[in-house]
Amino acid sequence: MTFLSFASIGLTTLAAVLMQAAPPLRAVAIVSGLQSPVAFVQDPGDHRLFFAVEQSGRIRLVRDGVVGGDFLDLRAAISSGGERGLLGLVLARDFAQSGRFFVNFTNPSGDTVVARFRRANAMSADPTSRFDLRWGAEGALSIPQPFSNHNGGHLAFGPDGYLYIGLGDGGSANDPQHRAQNPSALLGKFLRIDVNVPDTHPSGYVVPSDNPFAGGGPVAARPEIWSFGVRNPWRYSFDDPALGGTGALVMADVGQGGWEEVNHEPRGQGGRNYGWRNREGAHPNLPDPPPAYLPLVDPVHEYPRSQGQSITGGYVYRGRSLGERYRGRYFFADFVAGRVWSVALTTNASTGEASATDLLDHTEDLGGTGQTGNISSFAIDAEGELYVVSYSRGVVLKLIGAPAAPTNLRIVR
Repeated sequence: MTFLSFASIGLTTLAAVLMQAAPPLRAVAIVSGLQSPVAFVQDPGDHRLFFAVEQSGRIRLVRDGVVGGDFLDLRAAISSGGERGLLGLVLARDFAQSGRFFVNFTNPSGDTVVARFRRANAMSADPTSRFDLRWGAEGALSIPQPFSNHNGGHLAFGPDGYLYIGLGDGGSANDPQHRAQNPSALLGKFLRIDVNVPDTHPSGYVVPSDNPFAGGGPVAARPEIWSFGVRNPWRYSFDDPALGGTGALVMADVGQGGWEEVNHEPRGQGGRNYGWRNREGAHPNLPDPPPAYLPLVDPVHEYPRSQGQSITGGYVYRGRSLGERYRGRYFFADFVAGRVWSVALTTNASTGEASATDLLDHTEDLGGTGQTGNISSFAIDAEGELYVVSYSRGVVLKLIGAPAAPTNLRIVR
């Protein structure tokens, strides 16, 4: 065997070792200089433009990674601090034409407001276009929050075109008034409403006729309710059918003192009861009073407080840059621990139910907790690529794949 053959074998082995040693995922900071960011949303009509939501009440413009001025400043209209503030932003599905978008915030009284706005031009919203959704027959301008924590705050449009609103149980500990199981309360629930109504509509929404409780459901309940029994759903998303997903709703729910959980809901399968406060994750919590109805649906994944103390939900990855290995995996994090994981979701084709397996911890590959900080949110772009929002560091990280293996190794003799 010639020296050249030995050299070729050695280089091939070296390339294999380098490939094995390379971290499977990496993170690069693409935005910095934000103050307590809680969301990062791409403009569907201009993919170079993002909206960065800061808890204090500002929506900042970010173009090509550079933080600019305010798209909208709501600081004078909200209370902020702790778990209060500007907590959610979602753009209408026809945002490019209508300019409509919706925000979720806590008002000066600490109550939840979901408000509609319109864009004035490409770089600014029209603050005078504000319309606060009116809730129920009484037309309440806000949803009362009895305590300062567990406000939920996220907003997302489902594949059905309806707006989903995740509301926490109202706070304190162990849901003292059992609101998450109260059919007359909106707190501790997911809501589903149709906001595709004229600006002149008195409530700003109508209840879809196929909502599970609009026609009676398992129990008589507020018709806006989609599902029961959540404690503080901190970020949820739909597995995007446009990118090859199933349309399932995947949600993270922050635990009390024992367990953090991930719930999976097949597309269109509302009316479920996720069990809080009678259950925390898949474990008994407080038995009395009993749940509003049965059965109680267990999470597809949970982890104990020894691993983290406040889950942050993410997305089912449907992009390309991370490689085929990661397609169909659900990425999530823990705010307190600064850790990032993913699980493989295997879906039963006949039922739509999923099981979660093969938990991977990506934290060290992404630079460790010093890089991730306290993770408040994930984001996704039009191609299905993933971003991590670091609340404590004020940065947005983009997840990228491992470096390409060397293909042209020169032999030096």
